[in-house]
Amino acid sequence: MNRALAVLLAMLLGFSSPAMAMGAVIEQLRLQVPAVQRTLWLQAEARTWQPWLEQQEGFVHRSLYWDPDREEGVLLIRWASRDEWKAIPEAEVLRVQALFEAEVNQALNRPASAAPLFPLLAEGELLLQELPSHP
Repeated sequence: MNRALAVLLAMLLGFSSPAMAMGAVIEQLRLQVPAVQRTLWLQAEARTWQPWLEQQEGFVHRSLYWDPDREEGVLLIRWASRDEWKAIPEAEVLRVQALFEAEVNQALNRPASAAPLFPLLAEGELLLQELPSHP
């Protein structure tokens, strides 16, 4: 990643400076979010994932975006380190996802066994490193 791109990413994500601490990571998630369900998605995220994330060791910040052309939600979750993020047990993540799904299903009077309304399309991560001021 070139310096200009790293600085732009830092500004977009609200880092206090373009210098990133070694080991910082951004978790990236893309979800299908139909336009008619965008508000429900945001409400369910705020009631389930956000409070849980705020209690996790190493959690820094989360930004939510929505692409109206693709009807996709994009989540960028900043972690102080990859080790702290990956130390969270998968069972715990699945538990919170089940709470999220239950929130959505209840709001729409859907059966608990219904397929996820906001399926995960892609996931990834950006490992951030401080760049030298001159190459």
